[in-house]
Amino acid sequence: MLIENLRMALRSIWAHKMRSVLTTLGIIIGVAAVIGVVSIVQGLNFWIAGQLQGVGATYIRVDNRRDPSDPDLANRGNTLTFEDGEAILAQIPEIVAFSPITFRSDRVRRGKRTSAPFILGVGSSFQEVSNTWVGTGRFFSPLDEASRAHVCVVGTKVVEDLELGEQPLGKDITIGNTVFTVIGVMEKLGQILGANRDSLVVIPFTTARELYGERAIEQFFRLDLKARSANDVERAKDLITDLLRRRHGLRPGQANDFQVTLQEELLETTSSILGAITKVVGAVVGIALLVGGIGIMNIMLVSVTERTREIGIRKAVGARKADVLVQFLIEAVTLSALGGMVGILVGWGLGVLGAKAIPGFPPAHVPLWAVFLGFGFASAVGIIFGVYPAAKAAALDPIEALRYE
Repeated sequence: MLIENLRMALRSIWAHKMRSVLTTLGIIIGVAAVIGVVSIVQGLNFWIAGQLQGVGATYIRVDNRRDPSDPDLANRGNTLTFEDGEAILAQIPEIVAFSPITFRSDRVRRGKRTSAPFILGVGSSFQEVSNTWVGTGRFFSPLDEASRAHVCVVGTKVVEDLELGEQPLGKDITIGNTVFTVIGVMEKLGQILGANRDSLVVIPFTTARELYGERAIEQFFRLDLKARSANDVERAKDLITDLLRRRHGLRPGQANDFQVTLQEELLETTSSILGAITKVVGAVVGIALLVGGIGIMNIMLVSVTERTREIGIRKAVGARKADVLVQFLIEAVTLSALGGMVGILVGWGLGVLGAKAIPGFPPAHVPLWAVFLGFGFASAVGIIFGVYPAAKAAALDPIEALRYE
């Protein structure tokens, strides 16, 4: 019986192809929008998760904490220092390496060629801590860091911009007004959201502090640390918090002027932000599904009117109310489910095209739960908005239905 009703529903939809397409347009648009947005957001989420997992579960990050609403924090300014990192490494055995991080944009030139990369001032343990490595040459050593050496490691984009050639090692470039010698080239990192991550120059933190001054360095400064093992990160976080509170002279009950974040927490924060974006867009798109549902209800009411004599004949030969109800309900669900399937395919295509249209954006990713969600929503709309027309058809009096012209 169910198969026969499904066949009848498909025949009815096929008999009125254009009307069926127009009826399901709201469903198609709604589901396509949900799938398109989810695929783009999930693609970005996968990429960010991959990057954070790439640094390893032992990664710990310490930032200055700025909160203008808190008088204590607003008046204290930036208090995190390079010496804090040295103290953490010396006094907390769970921490095996640290690197200060500071960054700014600056003009770099060689002869008549110029580039405007990010200048990263980092420690000699930067590679180990961030799991980002030199592809050619070498990274600077603790001796380079201690002597404030004017050496640098450049990204592949800077090599291209300055035309350093196939053998860039040993060549001089000028950052601001200071000459630096290239000792290494970083591995290719690629683009993300239109930003080229290979457009960077890495110099020793101590050299950056001398070049730009303490005040400029403080504006964008953090500490990246590496724990001994993944099992030590929670204890390390507590010990870092206690140590920095003592070093910064914070009283009991006073808010921290720094923030310690683990890799897992960064992943959770990113996922929650992107998840919130998906929910907001999904709520807006729900309006399109509502419109689509109203369209399905409207066309099913028209179908009931058109097929009144058919309903009367079926009842006259013994069809029960439940049989007629199921027939029209299956037709409504089939109509909306087909719209949902088309919407999923259209949304997947829009997601792929949208991701490719943004330079350096990660590939779109459509999770299985999004497909089931889109199809489930479409089917639910068919059930909800198909019940009334189906109930109306089932309630028709067979004698009156047979008399209907």
